[in-house]
Amino acid sequence: MDIQPADLALARLAELERSRGDKICMTQPMGNGALREYTWAEAIGESRRMATWLRAQGYPEGSNIAIISKNCAHWLLCDWAIWMAGHISVPLYPTLTAESVRKILEHSEAKAAFIGKLDDWDAMKPGVPADVQCIAFPLSPPNDFPQWDAIVAEQAPLEHLPERKAEDLATIIYTSGTTGMPKGVMHSFGAFAWAIKSGNKRFSMGPNDRVLSYLPLSHIAERIAVEAGALQTGMHIFFADSLDTFLQDLQRARPTFFFSVPRLWVKFKQGVNAKMPDEKLKRLLRIPILSGLIKKKILSGLGLDQVKFAGGGAAPMPRSVLDWYKRLGLEIIEVYGMTENMAISHSNLPGDTHPGYVGYPYEGVECRIAEDGEVQMRSPAVMVGYFKEPEKTKEALTEDGWLRTGDLGEVDGQGRLRITGRVKDIFKTSKGKYVAPAPIEDKLVAHDAVEACCVAGADREQPFGILMLSAEALESCKDSAHREALMQDLGRYRESVNQQLDQHEQLSFLVVIEDQWTTETGFVTPTMKVKRDVVEKAYVPHADAWAAERKPVVWAGQIQ
Repeated sequence: MDIQPADLALARLAELERSRGDKICMTQPMGNGALREYTWAEAIGESRRMATWLRAQGYPEGSNIAIISKNCAHWLLCDWAIWMAGHISVPLYPTLTAESVRKILEHSEAKAAFIGKLDDWDAMKPGVPADVQCIAFPLSPPNDFPQWDAIVAEQAPLEHLPERKAEDLATIIYTSGTTGMPKGVMHSFGAFAWAIKSGNKRFSMGPNDRVLSYLPLSHIAERIAVEAGALQTGMHIFFADSLDTFLQDLQRARPTFFFSVPRLWVKFKQGVNAKMPDEKLKRLLRIPILSGLIKKKILSGLGLDQVKFAGGGAAPMPRSVLDWYKRLGLEIIEVYGMTENMAISHSNLPGDTHPGYVGYPYEGVECRIAEDGEVQMRSPAVMVGYFKEPEKTKEALTEDGWLRTGDLGEVDGQGRLRITGRVKDIFKTSKGKYVAPAPIEDKLVAHDAVEACCVAGADREQPFGILMLSAEALESCKDSAHREALMQDLGRYRESVNQQLDQHEQLSFLVVIEDQWTTETGFVTPTMKVKRDVVEKAYVPHADAWAAERKPVVWAGQIQ
């Protein structure tokens, strides 16, 4: 699959400006119910004007310029302007601490930073070095920076877009990371173009498709699915206003493509189950005259009734959740990838999904299992390397050019890949037995009351599970009778899970906490992956006391 100059980002922008200039490309909520729509011509015109201003600042060619913002139309306009001006974009997660902001801006040697929609700019602002020039998006918090709208109103559009070659660096994406200092993953324009072409051969997005952009654009999966997808197809992007309006935003967009992390798919299910318990739903779905109406009502209420592709990734999807949506007529396609390979590695196929498997390699992707069980892959979308980290780059790539994913896996006779855990997550009990926590966690999180969990137990006789309840379940536990009933149910659930595990994997007890693991508290990444080391540091010191209670389920309350 060859990449031609016409496939690269700036060439695609020029073509969309020419061929779809009068078509709506983005719908942006402006607050208080107001919306702003951009045609392709308007959007690209603003990017051209901002590119003119960026060039006038005298930054050296190929400078790194940061974007610190939640998803919004100007996030993309800004990215395009940075590319048009001959520079490299460095997106930051909008929930980082000031310390993390400073580390990334200093490590990337950013010359400037665009500041956009943020929930707590006051907490992040101290992390911006004094020599980094800041520019504000229209939806940014109050500030005295140069304003986007004022700048583009004064500038002439950049007439001639530069040639950015396939091998030229387009972006540096700092991994969200479950441990340690994020690494700056370097990706080229050619990798962007190849990744979306390979992905689109499998999922066939087109100009009439709609997508709601709400997962961080600073994460590779959203960047490929939304930004690269729009450049490839000319589809319509809707943005979410806020967490409080998310359901209305979803209903407005009525996306035809919808991708989410498992935790949100679980929350959708829990929201429906709160009004209609699973057993009742199963009974109603068995009644022919009601089944279609019930399915349509639930999916319409979620804003998912127009979805032709539903994707799940970033963490394993519990089989019970996949089965629940399938009963509603929504097949969730599990996909697998990482920042270092542009999120283009494996996926199940529409109509050919297999719970527990992440499916088949995309076209042009090669996969192999190393002697130690690690999944390794290579493709034209594998990173250039880690910015200013040659030793870490060398560690991530084999001598013959394969990417070490850090995941353990196995391939079946049909060529489907199954992820069995993380190389570094496996721990040893005091009996000398190895335990892979991820498959056990998949079973625990399938319980309707559990939103997230972590299995620990290094150097203990048996592992144990730490459970974070959903907000709804936690609220119901304020009633002592409800809480006792849940504890009894979780006790039975632990027994059923243990029956599916080998002796050395069986959970000695479950502990229920009242804490909520969020990006703000530092317990999960922006894509809702649990930071295992942070969880273990916070809770494992209490394990002896919990074990001493000799109960199958311990209510720990608030620890943090």
